[in-house]
Amino acid sequence: MNTLLTALATAGPLAAGWSAHTLWLRRSLRSARRDPLTGLRTRDGFTRRASTLLKDPRAVVVLADVDRFKQINDTHGHAAGDALLKATADRLAHYVGRAGVAGRLGGDEFAAVVLDDHGTVSDLLAVLHGVLARPADGLDPTVHTTVSLGWVRAADHPGEDLSGLLRRADEAMYAAKQGRAGVRRAGLGRLFATWSGRRAGRRGTAAGSQAVA
Repeated sequence: MNTLLTALATAGPLAAGWSAHTLWLRRSLRSARRDPLTGLRTRDGFTRRASTLLKDPRAVVVLADVDRFKQINDTHGHAAGDALLKATADRLAHYVGRAGVAGRLGGDEFAAVVLDDHGTVSDLLAVLHGVLARPADGLDPTVHTTVSLGWVRAADHPGEDLSGLLRRADEAMYAAKQGRAGVRRAGLGRLFATWSGRRAGRRGTAAGSQAVA
């Protein structure tokens, strides 16, 4: 009996310690999937949630890229650039709501998956484009820019995964940026030619060094 009581007394602190460690691991994992600047999901966290949402036929994939972001950083400093990214993230997250997901893929590039309940996503993205162009609260009103948006409806490309849909949205976003159109829907035809999975002129490719930022 004494041996059993001793064993239980020893196991109690160990179990409590393991529970605390498990809780810490879960919190660390959640933190690792959140961008420290914007609070949005990182690429990994976004991918997990977005892949689930794509099972819904109403799913729409959106890619957003801040225009002239390097110029903002160079002219007004990195603190102003960070504030602009935070404002962009907050506004995108508000638009997406709890039913969708938004993430920061890196730098000044964001992505989202929304559920188009009423077939009005095109109109809503036009409104979002205007909202994203507003100056960030607390910053000099001159510190602002636009955000180019590209989007694709998942149902238009059955069987295509998140990576392929993001490439299509990326192509549309780049076309919107180059044409100063603000928002562009991906075409229904064949995916534009890419190099190493990236569109021609994309940052990170040889041609990308001359692309509009």
